[in-house]
Parts: sequence; C-alpha cells; structure tokens
Amino acid sequence: MKFTDGYWMLREGVTAAYPVEVLDIAPGPGSLEIHAPTQPIRHRGDLLKGPVMTVRAHAPMPDVIGVTLTHFAGEQDREPHFTVHEQPEHTPQVSYDDDHALLTSGALSLRVAKSGPWNLDFLVGGRALTGSGSKAMGIMQDAQGGHFLREQLNLKVGTSVFGLGERFGPLVKNGQVVDMWNADGGTATEQAYKNVPFYLTDAGYGVFVDHPGHVSFEVGSEQVSRVQFSVESQRLTYYVIYGPTPKEILRKYTALTGRPALPPAWSFGLWLSTSFTTSYDEQTVTSFIDGMRERDLPLSVFHFDCFWMREFNWCDFEWDPRVFPDPAGMLARLKEKGLRICVWINPYIAQRSPLFAEGRALGHLLKKPDGSVWQWDLWQPGMALVDFTSPAACAWYAAKLEALLAMGVDCFKTDFGERVPVDVAYADGSDPERMHNYYTYLYNRTVFDVLNKHRGEGEAVVFARSATAGCQQFPVHWGGDNESTYESMAESLRGGLSLGMSGFGFWSHDIGGFEGTPDPGLFKRWIAFGLLSSHSRLHGSSSYRVPWLFDDEAVDVLRVFTKLKLSLMPYLHRAACTAHTDGVPMMRAMVLEFPDDPTCAHLDRQYMLGSDLLVAPVFSDDGEVTYYVPEGVWTQFVTGEQVTGPRWVRERHDFLSVPLLVRPGAVIPVGAIDDRPDYAYPDGVTLRAFGLAPGAQVTVPVGDVTFTVAREGHTLRASVNDPSAPWALQCAGQTVRAEAGAGFLSLELETDA
Repeated sequence: MKFTDGYWMLREGVTAAYPVEVLDIAPGPGSLEIHAPTQPIRHRGDLLKGPVMTVRAHAPMPDVIGVTLTHFAGEQDREPHFTVHEQPEHTPQVSYDDDHALLTSGALSLRVAKSGPWNLDFLVGGRALTGSGSKAMGIMQDAQGGHFLREQLNLKVGTSVFGLGERFGPLVKNGQVVDMWNADGGTATEQAYKNVPFYLTDAGYGVFVDHPGHVSFEVGSEQVSRVQFSVESQRLTYYVIYGPTPKEILRKYTALTGRPALPPAWSFGLWLSTSFTTSYDEQTVTSFIDGMRERDLPLSVFHFDCFWMREFNWCDFEWDPRVFPDPAGMLARLKEKGLRICVWINPYIAQRSPLFAEGRALGHLLKKPDGSVWQWDLWQPGMALVDFTSPAACAWYAAKLEALLAMGVDCFKTDFGERVPVDVAYADGSDPERMHNYYTYLYNRTVFDVLNKHRGEGEAVVFARSATAGCQQFPVHWGGDNESTYESMAESLRGGLSLGMSGFGFWSHDIGGFEGTPDPGLFKRWIAFGLLSSHSRLHGSSSYRVPWLFDDEAVDVLRVFTKLKLSLMPYLHRAACTAHTDGVPMMRAMVLEFPDDPTCAHLDRQYMLGSDLLVAPVFSDDGEVTYYVPEGVWTQFVTGEQVTGPRWVRERHDFLSVPLLVRPGAVIPVGAIDDRPDYAYPDGVTLRAFGLAPGAQVTVPVGDVTFTVAREGHTLRASVNDPSAPWALQCAGQTVRAEAGAGFLSLELETDA
C-alpha cells in the first residue's frame, strides 16, 4: 500500500508518525526494548503527547533477528499466527557503548543509535546489510481511518529481491507492488494462489514478515531504494535472516517456518489425469492406461479429477454411481497395473451434497457473524466451507478421506482454498482477515496428516494449489490454471522459480496448459519441461492429455523424457533429500547456485535441477532457444558436447531434445531402471563424471550407499562403502563396470578433459 505522494508529501487523507529518536532502551534476557517517540523530546512538555513506537528486538536462532513494532499494546491478540520455530537454548548477546546498543545473534547484529536521529542497522562484521532510517518505520493512518504499521528496509545499489511466494511476473521483484492475498486468478496476472510474506535478496539476507493476513509490499516501488511492507494492525513483527548465500538464507528461513516433507519416490513418476470437464468412466480410464502401456510410456499415478463425484455434490466424497458403479473393484484393477491413485477434493461443500446438512447440523461449516452458514453460488451452487479451526470439523473431514484411503486411494489433489471470505466468524474466534491466507495451511495440514496416519511416514503427498508460509511442509504444489500457450508456459516457470525462492522444495504444473488444447508443437515442448520438473503431471480442462491424440511424435517425446527422468532418479532423489533437510528447492533459479554471477539474477527462462543440471526449456515450435552458461566447461548430458562459459548460447533443438547441461566437476548417478521411479538406486548405478579437475574428489550419495570419485592425474578412481551391488564408472563415453562385491574402480582418461 502506498502512503506518500512523491518523496516529500503524503497522499490526501493520510497521516504519518515516524520515530525520530530513542527515549530509552530496556534490556531483557537476550532482547532489547526500545521506546521511540515520534517527535523530538526538547523539554518535559514533549513527554505529554504521542505517539511512541515500542520496538522489541529478539533472536529465535543464530543469524536471525526479529523486530516487533507496537503502537497500542492493548490490541487484542488475534489468531491465527504462523508457527515460528525458536531454539530455546539460543541466547543472543546484548552490549552497549556510548552511542549504540547492540543485539548480536550469531554473525548478525542489530545496532540501535542511542542518541541522534532514529536509526536501526543490521550488521555483519561491522558492515551494514540493511537498515531502517529516517521516515522508514511509521504509524500510518489512511483517509478511511485505517491504522497501519509500516517498515522500510534499505536496498543497496545492485541488490535484487526475490520470492514473496508464487508470482508469475519477472523473477526479480524490484519495482513491483506485491500484495499477500490468496486469489484464484490463474497464472497471467499479479494475483497468486500462494502468497508468502518472505523475500530473499542476493545481498546476503532475507526478510520474513510474520503476519498471516494481508501484507502489502512495495519493492523499490514507493521509495525506489527501499523495500516497504505494511499491515493494518497495531503490531508488526519481521525477521531479518542472514545467509550469507541465498541457499543458506533458505536453510535458515525453513528452519524457522518448517522444512518440506520428503515425498514418496513413486510420486516423482508421470501422473496422468482424466482432465477436468471431459467425459470419462472406467472404460475411458482403462483405455488411457492400457494405451500408455502399449506404447511403452511408464505411468506411476492416475488422477481422477472433479467429476469422479456427481455434479453439484462437490464435495461428498462419494463416487458417482452412474459412471463408477464399482469403485472399489475399479481401484483394485488399476492398482494391479502397478498404479497409485489420486482423487480431486476441495474444502467446499455444495448445498446439494449430503454433507451440507450433516456439516451444518454438527456445526462444522463456516458461519456468518449471525450464526447462519456462510454460502454463495460461485463454483458450486450454495457452497459452504469447512471450518478447519474446529478440531471436530477437521476430524469429520478427515474421516471422509479415510474411507477413500481404505478403498485404495493413495493421495489427494487438494484444490482451491483461496476463495475464503472475511465476513465470517470462525469456531475458534480467529480473525477473518488473518485467516484468509492461513486457511490453506489448516486445510492442507488436515489432509496431509490423514495421509501420514494411514499411509505411513514418508508416504504422504498432496497436489496442492493454494499455500502460504509454512505450507511448504505439505508437498507437492502445482502452478494452477495456466493456458495452452508458450507465454503461459514461461509464466508458469517464473511462478515455480519464485515459489522455490520462498522455501517450497517441490513444484509442478499442468503439462500442455490447463485452459485450451495445445497444438502438437507446444505440447511436445512442454513435455520436456514437465519431465525435467520436480513432479510431472499431464492434465487439462476440456481436452484429454494422452499423447497419441496430438501426433505420433508426441508419443516418442513423452517416452524419451519420461525414461530420462526415471533414469535420473538416483540424482533427483538426492536433490529431493536436500529440499527436505535444507529447504533448498529441487528446481532452482540460477541465482541460487550462482549468486556471484550478476547475469544470473534476472534469468527466469532456465533453471538448475538440483545442483548440477542446467535446464533451458524451449519456448517455440521452431526449436530456437537462447540460454546463459555460467563459468566453466559444461557438458550436454545426452550428446556429450561441451560448452564453455560464461557466455550466451543460441541453439536449435528438435522435439526430442532440450538443453540439459552438466556442471563442471559434477558426478551424476544414473540408474539402471527407466520404467518406474521407485527402485533400488544403487543397484546397477552408473556414475557419470564430467570435467573433474586433477586432485578433485566428489562424494556421491545414492540411496543408502555412498560413492567417492576422485581424479588423480589422468586416472579416475571410484570407491563405494557398500560393494554389494554392481555399479559402473563412466567418463567421456568410457565405462568401467564392477560386478557385485567390487568396491573399487579405476578408469584411465584419454584426454585432460
């Protein structure tokens, strides 16, 4: 929200009060409480008026400092709150000199000027990362009487800002206005399904605004050298998180708000959907599945979209008996084909659904302030929402899902969760404005917990559309309703990379686009992108997505890239484990891996898949693609062709090809299986070494086995801590294989390359 009219003036009807100096500082155990008047204190008469800002600084863990701004402390504490994980044993240091008070947490310090003009600085080694200076922190009132707290943090020259959830515009957020307000707006506007009040910079720090409701960000857009954020509240808390690298910032941010669960291995295979409004029954579904098998197209998950339930009954969690008269038998027959089953759900209950009357009688539906059930006719006639602030409502909803799990369903597509009203009264008294974004957290947590309980730890996975901070703990998330165009393919990628910069480890999208029917060229290009994503799903709105309906080559393209992904599972599983343990996403914006290369900051048409594979999707039928190669000698994974960076490369690719480059000095484990994602990755694995320098040594975890590859002069040597399975070492086309029991391999290099 913008409050000013240029640099000097306020907008009409806006009033502002800014801290101008420190009155006093009250130290606490590992904290500072600062009282900052908004007018100079020249004499005792100035002590008789306000406002005064109370600023409390604390540190939940090393390298993280929280700042809480308070105007009126008597405001009622309103739920919900984000869960912030503190380290109880961590005690920051507080120190003073004549001019400053200092709170230090790990390498990060907050310095407060005790005298003179108001100033807060966040320092590392005496160097300022960012800070809040004159007229930055403020108590603002708009023309309608709304009360806002505002903070502005300095942006140094050349600093780029990333994150703020799933955003479909440019990856770098500088110059943008970004509002945290979940909306079902597709992928072509400034609205987003997944709003996360966290931004990351390439200047060594990130900032998490701890407010679950509407937060308005002005990223160098009101004052061009500051990031501004504001909330309509009497209290505002934010955390500055020191890296110094972008990956370290994400590691610490996800330690604060929660790390992604590790999805089961089977979920990384290909998902096929019925699509949305298409006509389907068991015969249709079986024909798709059998058609995939006949064409040697490995399929891991089959998804039933909305119309598995009867029209106007969404959600009643009952199979439409006119179309699926024997659902349990059908699921058993599909599972005999080696498939997992996903079904579509949402948190809305249509008036015609039998669950509407049941939920109303039990008090599980969200109510208006007058006690009547909140309803509207958008999406489903007379629909209501489940009130997930009620434990009883959560248990009721979960019980409906448990019946489906008992029938043979393996996972759920948790659609919607954005259309959440504010003219309501929650069972636990939560504030509706704060619940608008947070609702999706409770919704997806309820479903994820059911899956964990009944499928076991490590087997839970959802396909979720809406999210906010903390929802990264419940993967996977997909990019919402895109269109069947190259432009929408590109905006989907931007959204996914932005989400990854916001702490989300796993991401997918509708291959071919959701709205419309892609032409064969677009469909084939999107397949390559989709199978080189964390998770891969064929899905559409009004048309099927089986490849033979496009052309024969689409079948070949799907086969090539599906098998490529499945053979890469030893490598991808390691990247998934890193997302789970460290919060670093599988699909990484280039700046995450190359923060010191200024060219990488703005790159949003290519990405790193894990730490060592560069992917540049092709956004044209003619196959022309331009992408950037960072420093070093990179290798095309499929052809072995070498590309030396740093430089821009322009190439032309057929539909069976895509730029897929290996980072210099990497060792990529390639599996022996290419028809399923869940297999014993060490058994028969090939270690492909790319450009190891003399003296280099690389450790390669593959499942529970660890390989070590080292270069000694013109020799590659590899060893394994568990030689029970056969494996191979490969470099520049040369391969040495070991039988079971061999714990050591050596390969003589033909050249220095």
